[in-house]
Amino acid sequence: MSTNLMIRGRCFQWGQQTYLMGVLNVTPDSFSDGGEFHSTAAAVAQAQALVAAGADIIDVGGQSTRPGAEQITVVEELERVVPVVKALRSGINIPISVDTTRADVARASVAAGADIINDISGGTFDSEMLSTVASLGVPIVLMHIRGNPQTMQQQTDYKDLMADIYNFLAKQIAAAIAVGIDQQKIIIDPGIGFAKNYEQNLEIFRRLRSLRALNCPILVGPSRKSFIGRILNQADPKARVWGTAAACCAAIFNGADILRVHDVQEMRDVSLVADALFRQTTQD
Repeated sequence: MSTNLMIRGRCFQWGQQTYLMGVLNVTPDSFSDGGEFHSTAAAVAQAQALVAAGADIIDVGGQSTRPGAEQITVVEELERVVPVVKALRSGINIPISVDTTRADVARASVAAGADIINDISGGTFDSEMLSTVASLGVPIVLMHIRGNPQTMQQQTDYKDLMADIYNFLAKQIAAAIAVGIDQQKIIIDPGIGFAKNYEQNLEIFRRLRSLRALNCPILVGPSRKSFIGRILNQADPKARVWGTAAACCAAIFNGADILRVHDVQEMRDVSLVADALFRQTTQD
């Protein structure tokens, strides 16, 4: 897959390098950094630090999607996200993604200056999402999930995990294209930790390459997640940086194009070395 994607004047050359999406949670309750960047000023300062560390995209999320997270109102999500996107847009020049499942939030975020919509439901929670994104003309990340954050960890009974992920994503890609989203603006995400148990998360890394056949860039979000905590016997998400590094390396070697991470500076080093080892360089 060699097609390039231009976002806010930046050319994303899929297959040439790994891109880093820096996580910016403007929530009081996200699993590893909830409440830390709740004020607009704190969020902007953190975004600038992520850019300085080498982030290619900043991903702003106003609704926690950790297992068991309570759903907030649309008004509350808008109040968290839109001021931050506006403030970021005046201060940073890299693409801004908004992590939302709601068409109203997508529309308001793009109006405020966001460039990408990152939908953990793959466009399934809000029937207006795909048509809204089509009308906005922005790229979308379609992620695999079953159920919702309240129920997803009870929905891990797959006959064939990767076939289920593949078929769900293929269906949502087709639905997106049908309402007018350009195929070159679709990014896919297997949904590490979303309706997946420990063994299934590991299987996604081993079999990630099977999703290449969908002809979309692949985003993987392993950062600080509980499967790493289990392997390391590490309860503190912030102490899972080295484990995240290993997972990121595995993702790159198995076909990931974008890594969604909290620890951008460390994962920049990981991706630079993994890219040098693994990717075919076009330079002499």
